[in-house]
Amino acid sequence: MKKDRIAYTTTLKNPLVWLSALLALGALVSLPLCGSAGNLGFWSVLLRGVLPALGALFFVWQLLLHGRDRIYRLSLPFWLLTLDALFAAWVVLDWYLALLLSLAGLAAAWLLHRTLAGRLRAEWLAILLPGLWMCWVFLSRVPALWQLPIYSAPSWMDWIPELLLWAAYLPLCLAMKKLEDGKYHPTWGDRMDGRKIRSLSPIAVVGTYIMPERNQANVFIQDKLEISALEKYIRAKRAQGLEHFGMTEALLSAYVRTVSKFPGANRFISGEKIYSRGDDLQFCMTVKKEMNTSSPDTVIKVHLKPGDGVEEVYRKFRAALDDAKKSMELDSSLDGVTALFGMVPGILLKFVVWLLKLLDYFGLLPRFILEVSPFHGSIFFTSMGSLGIPACFHHLYNFGNLPIFLAFGRKYRVNEIQDDGSVVSRRYMDYTFNVDERTVDGFYYATLVKFFHKLLLHPERLDDPEMEINEDIP
Repeated sequence: MKKDRIAYTTTLKNPLVWLSALLALGALVSLPLCGSAGNLGFWSVLLRGVLPALGALFFVWQLLLHGRDRIYRLSLPFWLLTLDALFAAWVVLDWYLALLLSLAGLAAAWLLHRTLAGRLRAEWLAILLPGLWMCWVFLSRVPALWQLPIYSAPSWMDWIPELLLWAAYLPLCLAMKKLEDGKYHPTWGDRMDGRKIRSLSPIAVVGTYIMPERNQANVFIQDKLEISALEKYIRAKRAQGLEHFGMTEALLSAYVRTVSKFPGANRFISGEKIYSRGDDLQFCMTVKKEMNTSSPDTVIKVHLKPGDGVEEVYRKFRAALDDAKKSMELDSSLDGVTALFGMVPGILLKFVVWLLKLLDYFGLLPRFILEVSPFHGSIFFTSMGSLGIPACFHHLYNFGNLPIFLAFGRKYRVNEIQDDGSVVSRRYMDYTFNVDERTVDGFYYATLVKFFHKLLLHPERLDDPEMEINEDIP
């Protein structure tokens, strides 16, 4: 994958990081001490109080929690404080002077933004620009320098928040280290659970806006599988000590190998943008403690990696399954979250769901919700065979970003007439895919499904240590 930028990181073991966070907190605490430029009412409170406070809080939060892989976000406080200086300039200066200082200030903020995002390769800019920006703020906020007697020049107390936040960037720039591991690292436009794909064809980009809902883009694929070789493989695995190894583990192992070769299957759509989960293959499945109508059910989520072999898939799946069934009642993390939502009154719950959808649209859902949500993942398995019925076509969810549903049904026998007139009884199993056609084209899905089918016809290939692992497009 093409790397056209520098990625930076920090570590909490570096005392300069803590010094930077302390200075930003000092800027927050000092805000009530500073005055305001004249009596500007609501706008004075917003621009001299609320926005700088949010900027300082955001700086500390991002630095301490996400400084390891999201340094680029730390340019946002500069943009917030730039709004303050822009407003002050247009209030106290003539239009041509305000315009000149506005262009200079926006250029400084943009250059800092590009530097922290790794798009500019001159690291010294990250140290120089905060100082230049601070000089610009001083010029835009002291009318005495321009011989404008609108109000008296601010006292030094008024400069404390800006000075402290400016000072916070100096130890940060010294603490930043380049990431030179050759891997992709998040940047603007990416989500917490995926990397934005930026090299799509125009029709793929526009298609998500023409069909914004997932259930508008359903494609159903039905196939049947002769399972004599697969059943023999399952029995062999059980004999090797993989207790309770069954059809789910075999299908999941084949799917992991398929996605390793065809990484486009691990894409998803959110906010009309197409993302890749990279090497995080999130498998979801509904489980019941007992096979009766009164038994509770829940959803398990298993994190797999491209290249995971059969035994690794089995181990991760059984660990998640056993954890969900460890008590008399199913008690996964999902149950705790849904129980909290269940306590919310109906009208308010509609607002909560709307808010969750809004946050999800912009990629702002908290990580703990993404982790327990059955609507966010790579693929959802549903076993109709365990219920004794044929495979169904399960719908996709418009909420979340789950792009693929795989359902497999009960086993059945078919008597087939051979070319010599003899009759052979063979065992089959049907399975169905419901896929979001916007993530990849039809040829890609067709190639993927054929490869998946061939793996299951010859399951011994699942034990081949040489697994083809490809990287998705940039």
